Amino acid sequence: MSMIKETIEKVKKKDPEQLEFIQAVTEVLGTLEPTEKKHPEFVKAALYERIVEPDRQILFRIPWVDDKGQVQVNRGFRIQFNNAIGPYKGGLRLHPSVNLGIIKFLGFEQIFKNSLTTLPMGGAKGGSDFDPKFKSDDEVMRFCQAFMRELYRHIGPDCDVPAGDIGVGGREIGYLYGYYKKIVNRHEGVLTGKGLEYGGSLIRPEATGYGLVYFTAEMLATRKMDLKGKTVAVSGAGNVAQYAIEKVNQLGGKVISLCDSDSTIVDEEGISGKKFDFVMELKNVKRGRIKEYAEKYKTQCFPGKSIWDVIKEKGLKVDIALPSATQNEINKGHAEALVKNGCFCVAEGANMPCNLDAIKVFQSSNVLYGPAKAANAGGVATSGLEMSQNSMRLNWTREEVDNRLLMIMKSIHKSCLDAASTYSEAGDYLAGANIAGFIKVAKSMLAYGIV
Repeated sequence: MSMIKETIEKVKKKDPEQLEFIQAVTEVLGTLEPTEKKHPEFVKAALYERIVEPDRQILFRIPWVDDKGQVQVNRGFRIQFNNAIGPYKGGLRLHPSVNLGIIKFLGFEQIFKNSLTTLPMGGAKGGSDFDPKFKSDDEVMRFCQAFMRELYRHIGPDCDVPAGDIGVGGREIGYLYGYYKKIVNRHEGVLTGKGLEYGGSLIRPEATGYGLVYFTAEMLATRKMDLKGKTVAVSGAGNVAQYAIEKVNQLGGKVISLCDSDSTIVDEEGISGKKFDFVMELKNVKRGRIKEYAEKYKTQCFPGKSIWDVIKEKGLKVDIALPSATQNEINKGHAEALVKNGCFCVAEGANMPCNLDAIKVFQSSNVLYGPAKAANAGGVATSGLEMSQNSMRLNWTREEVDNRLLMIMKSIHKSCLDAASTYSEAGDYLAGANIAGFIKVAKSMLAYGIV
């Protein structure tokens, strides 16, 4: 048995309850077997075994007081997975589903995503099982301050730089950074996704969604296509989905769907213009539910369904799918329905939104498939650019940041194709992304010796 297969089996035995982490390890390491043959030095140094073990796992208690004066207790996490190529970098997720396995899977994926950006950033992830939904601003503030009272000990601009993820937007970053600054008495680039007024970067809110669409456009170009006139299904209704819609509209495509944890809306006329403006206000200001869109514009609404359920059950035709909600939202049945209904391109805006069986369906059906660590790397890439601006005490223009983001996404696309051609099968974006991300980290780990 190869070291890679042995490593996967060890992970399964050590952490059998961490299903998402096992899935991520299986997906990544399963594509790295060509590197085992070409780089025996990696095997000798046990790099495959070492890279699946985090540098450290930090778990802590978060007590805070709600608006009724009741003490609430949540659990906090920070997984500092690998800093071989730079300071730890990765978001914070606030969602009741958060557990150690999910944070480990996200941190593991982040290693390779950050490596692909060409910027010097290691991989980490964190968060809490706190649910910001239906909480008041004061409750969110008190929770964020309680969270930072412990987290501040483990982060720093040259050590670990968190950012946002699900449940952590501009409001939460502001509360977190304000309390960090108060505790340490320093104004430094320790969080990204900050407001422009206190060290943030232009394009950062848009970056993941914009980068996703830039990567999609690069994939389409390999088949002499573009986004003009294409029908696009987007899941989610948060930051990634919102700005993916904006960029698709700018490039001539038509997005017909959005969804949140309550329901899915389908607008076959397209979500653009005033309709898009309504979504932005609904989600970012009013913090409402997406069904309100259907009520206002008299469109189809499917309570309790994802857009992928709707495509499977209703036979909805789409050209491109941009899953941007959460992990494992697309299963084998959804993937088969997408292919049957004309989908020829899937790019992941969320982290690991397609399960392993779904990925096999896309690859066997000649669907262009862009894995998350490549397709949604624009967010962390622009976080890296925010770190650079903070270090230099300056701000770049919107056009300069957007152009750098576009160039980074083009570079990631090329790296994936080059690595796939060298080590695997030409055009295999999954293997290409994993291998390209891994090689850089592995060579750095090798250079450091056994540490």
